[in-house]
Amino acid sequence: MTPVPISRRRALILGGIGAVAATAVAIDSVASHAGSGTERWSPADTGNQLNQPAMVDSKDGRLELELIAAAGVRLAGRDTHALGFNDSSPGPTLRVRPGDELAVRLTNRLDKPTNLHTHGLRVSPLGNSDNPFLRVDPGTSFDYLIQIPPDHPAGTFWYHPHHHGMVADQIFGGLVGALLIDPSPGQAPALDVTADHVLMVTDITLADDGTVAAPSAMDRDRGREGEVVLINGQHCPTIPADPGGMQRWRFINGCVSRVLAIRLQGHQLFQIARDGTYLPAPAPKNEVLLGPGNRVDVLVRPTAPGRYQLSARAYQRGSMGSMTITSGFAGLATMDVSQIPVTQPLTPLPDALPVETPTMGAVTAQRQTIFAMTTGADAGAMGGGMDGANDAGATVFTIDGRTFDSARDDQTVALGAIEEWTVINTTPMAHPFHLHVWPFTVLASSDGTSPIGTPQDVVLVPPQGWVRLRIPFTTFPGRSVYHCHVLDHEDLGMMATVNVHP
Repeated sequence: MTPVPISRRRALILGGIGAVAATAVAIDSVASHAGSGTERWSPADTGNQLNQPAMVDSKDGRLELELIAAAGVRLAGRDTHALGFNDSSPGPTLRVRPGDELAVRLTNRLDKPTNLHTHGLRVSPLGNSDNPFLRVDPGTSFDYLIQIPPDHPAGTFWYHPHHHGMVADQIFGGLVGALLIDPSPGQAPALDVTADHVLMVTDITLADDGTVAAPSAMDRDRGREGEVVLINGQHCPTIPADPGGMQRWRFINGCVSRVLAIRLQGHQLFQIARDGTYLPAPAPKNEVLLGPGNRVDVLVRPTAPGRYQLSARAYQRGSMGSMTITSGFAGLATMDVSQIPVTQPLTPLPDALPVETPTMGAVTAQRQTIFAMTTGADAGAMGGGMDGANDAGATVFTIDGRTFDSARDDQTVALGAIEEWTVINTTPMAHPFHLHVWPFTVLASSDGTSPIGTPQDVVLVPPQGWVRLRIPFTTFPGRSVYHCHVLDHEDLGMMATVNVHP
């Protein structure tokens, strides 16, 4: 395989609370900073125009490239020890089409094992496809070959590492990238947009010397959140726009734990898709909510010249004991609408979108699966989490009373089955449930949230609540996983396997 040339370095910018430039919006972070006595790393180019990650397109039905995972990316004009793919974070955006082959050589230049997960893709979990059980050791490479089905829906997806025990560290360090599936000929919705932006949202904490902050035990228990939130590796960038035009914004929540409740000052966001699946028609929203791993596509129609803040309001994720766990307010970007006189009416919204009809059929089985957490000596006896999670006094996160074991089949399902799962959360904090390969439709939730009625792959399970899902296991056989997408919780044991057999 011939490696694709490394893209130019992207700018990651990090500012600590009270240390950001005057134009930055302060972030109410709940993450603690290991070595808190050290100076915070500060941004150098807050407010610059939004950049898009380098784009790599498939050609003649195949996208072939090398992704090099390594430390030492340049962030916001400063050298750091943060992580990236091909010298950037986010890594290059991969764009394929239904029926294409995605051939990726993953080269590991980290000091820990890693692998690759194509989050949300409905592809085989076997062999060298989207297989979460693969291990790519430091100094080695592995050739992935992922066949995109001809009927795969078009939409917004992403890629990231998924080696158990190291997922949170590697994603928090910067190993993320967007993955787009373009529509087949004749299947594209009628979207008259002037711009189509990937908005990869991540958060990170760096010391002044550019090293990524190590989490404390408490950070892992509640799910770490970085001191500053970034979009495409930039701090509070500016998104230029013209009044009367329309843009498509593809939000990807690449944060380890942060829930994003996103708003645009003075504007509605017209949601057209969630988790890579179109809605029936644009839905006007004052706010779109993304749990970790979620994607939401929106249309934005600037109404008048001016500067409008894009932000994420504070969102309470739950509690631990007497401590409330909150994703703090974050200023994300500024939409700068030009002073060009408006001579035309607003670009019209599409009347309908190519909505996917969920797989129909009789429910063949019903199951319950329980998310729980255990602290103290009982947790130490259970073990099974990431290194250091077995000590007495540590917190262990479980599914159905067990921590993750890659050799064990936790659920066995017959290929072709359509099942109804109730995911029960016995803990006082929200957990985003994610299932690989097989998307689900939410039927109901204990908090009364109205289901969207289309397939998705991440859903927030309310604290001490439940969600009920309809899962068609009708596409691929093989073993894969489901887990909490607060990735520290996954690493601490909150993951299980499902084996779909012919």
